[in-house]
Amino acid sequence: MIRSIRRRSLLATGAILASASLALSGCGGGSTTEGEAGGDSGSVEAGSGHLQDLKDKGTITVAIAGEVPYSYEEGGKPTGATIALADKIFGGMGIDKVDTKLVDWNSLIPGLKAGRFDAVSAGMSILPERCAEADFADPEIMYTTAVMTQKDNPKGLDDLDTIKSKMDDGEDIKLAVLAGGIEAGYAKSLGLKVQSVPDAQTGMDTVDNGRADAFAMTAISLTTMAKENPDANISVGDGFVQEIDGVKQLGAGSTVFAKGDDELLEAYNEGLAKVTESEDSYLDVVGEFGFTAENLPPKDMTTAQLCEGAPGDE
Repeated sequence: MIRSIRRRSLLATGAILASASLALSGCGGGSTTEGEAGGDSGSVEAGSGHLQDLKDKGTITVAIAGEVPYSYEEGGKPTGATIALADKIFGGMGIDKVDTKLVDWNSLIPGLKAGRFDAVSAGMSILPERCAEADFADPEIMYTTAVMTQKDNPKGLDDLDTIKSKMDDGEDIKLAVLAGGIEAGYAKSLGLKVQSVPDAQTGMDTVDNGRADAFAMTAISLTTMAKENPDANISVGDGFVQEIDGVKQLGAGSTVFAKGDDELLEAYNEGLAKVTESEDSYLDVVGEFGFTAENLPPKDMTTAQLCEGAPGDE
């Protein structure tokens, strides 16, 4: 039986965003589910005093999007790399309990702005259009893209450039992408015809059942899905960094906070810096979930640069 996994948009910006617009529980933390309408989590208004209120309560409520291996539920309990980061960092602030709310991807930022939760921990990509709506912490995780195909990759679809070449030559290639995902933006910039899917589970099913020849998404998510579903008729190629108009689309995601929640954001960044200061300290937190030193953002990559669509090495 194929494991159900829900997916969020990934990958961010490179030297220039050539593509179009184009996720925690400490010990004792709980989890609830929220749809489009959402509900009141008991979160207080972001801004001055919010951090102290959270410390006084000893609890923070964060939204997750349910994607292995970032933030998801297993046996009714939240887990994953961003869960581990939240547990470590918020715990270091004196906020010992992290409650989670499982939220539809498209409701993450709207719910944050409406005060339904205190932060978003979904590995969300740092993109200029999102920076206009909310404040991102420093980069936490770097991404690459991969393509899922049926086993043995019968049509030789190794990456989006290969798919484009075959489409341009007139081959009937059915490419699935997540609706609103970064890969959808890449495909649009490359002029690729796509079929949109609402989540990772559906994307995998479309390939497994032959309704799509390929599904493009984050490499670590696709490889984890394939590993956990060995009986599915799927395989995953090597990860790659997509180029658009000759520009590599370097991707980084992070935790998201409401505009004006500066004290909480700054405290989070201080804790995050202790995690990302070395490969060892980083892998001590996220390594058990399949992340490697390659996922550690370079020290010269900043959120400000990514929010401006600028390169991380300027």
